Amino acid sequence: MINAGNVLGLNARNRLFLSSNKKEGRKIADSKLQTKRFLRRAGLPTPKILATFRTPSQINNFAWETLPDNFVLKPSKGFGGQGVLIIKKKAKWAGEWYLMDGSLIKIQDLKFHAQEILSGLFSLHSGGDVAFIEERIKIQKIFAKYVWHGAPDIRVIVFNKVPVAAMLRLPTRASKGRSNLHQGAIGVGVDLATGITTHGILNGHFIKFIPETKRKINGLKLPQWDKILTLSVRAQEAVPMLGYFGVDIVLDKERGPMILELNARPGLEIQNANLSPLKKRLERVEGLEVDDSERGVRIAKALFASRFADRVAVREGIKTISIWETVKLLIGKSKVEVKAKIDTGAWKTSIDRDLAEKLGILKSSNVLWTKIYRSSFGEEKRQVVNLTFFLAGRRIETIASIANRKNLRTPLIIGRRDLDGFLIKSGKI
Repeated sequence: MINAGNVLGLNARNRLFLSSNKKEGRKIADSKLQTKRFLRRAGLPTPKILATFRTPSQINNFAWETLPDNFVLKPSKGFGGQGVLIIKKKAKWAGEWYLMDGSLIKIQDLKFHAQEILSGLFSLHSGGDVAFIEERIKIQKIFAKYVWHGAPDIRVIVFNKVPVAAMLRLPTRASKGRSNLHQGAIGVGVDLATGITTHGILNGHFIKFIPETKRKINGLKLPQWDKILTLSVRAQEAVPMLGYFGVDIVLDKERGPMILELNARPGLEIQNANLSPLKKRLERVEGLEVDDSERGVRIAKALFASRFADRVAVREGIKTISIWETVKLLIGKSKVEVKAKIDTGAWKTSIDRDLAEKLGILKSSNVLWTKIYRSSFGEEKRQVVNLTFFLAGRRIETIASIANRKNLRTPLIIGRRDLDGFLIKSGKI
């Protein structure tokens, strides 16, 4: 269950986080065509544009019969999937195609729809709009049994150059091939560390199986996951005027991950799909100094990995440990034995600075971020690093803070964050 106190509501989202989006950034994100220009300028992949219509005469003079077997007609400033026509395939006669639901559409219908787009019928802020035709994505084989028709996409929420949540959106019969949740698509939570699907939600209800099938929602590993996360952060680097936004990424069969669009006001249902509130995640990365996309992805994986400890405990059984244990730190391909205190009073694992330097744990590529702690004794800088160790034979990948422990009994304490599935046996010190 989600801790209601940490759930991000609309008011809190607007007041606390959307304020990091500058007017210019919102304007870019609200226009799919402007978004594409900025992304292409940064060398980021997006689906190809086949045609653009700014005036009625351009619509009337366009050679519609030359369009390919399938394509998508979109409004540039549309929202929530409104006004999007997905063409599935050509029909028997020239100038006719089938939509995703099997209904027939002709050139005259396409022209009329494009005129409606120009009138601003589907525009986010009303007023005139631009219509464009985009290539239709060829979905990867792994998704074929998970969607009715249409292309699934991955929504990634990015804040301060760190991916904080991700969701796979699966089109259904009800959504007519669109991946928008409010139109009937399925939202599936994704573990940021592994790219493996976790929980599913459909029309506000949790589901375990794809409708009309016996295929489980969880356990699907998304291909090219690291590239997807990196691409989402690079989108923020391309449009730095956006501090908090959603990135919609599609996986093309031949070209891999491509950015579909940016959303300056991403919905909040992603919290239910992941069974994890956004507020706390956002607060954890607010103010961190993130140099580049690689570091942003590393921070996300370290902070927001789903906890599989319960499954491990079932498979391996509850392991009993003492307050004082010898653990094996994994340094490269070597294991180094270190005395550790099991400290349930501490949340995070901590390692001595001198030992960390000696073992090479403090090299810049392994440091996630640095925080300044202030007290009556002055200021102290503490780095947070990646750390892998073995405790009672169980491998634990975690993050650890660096501290001065040279006058303490052990150079390492294991906090309760890393003690799921263990039973601590009390004993004399």
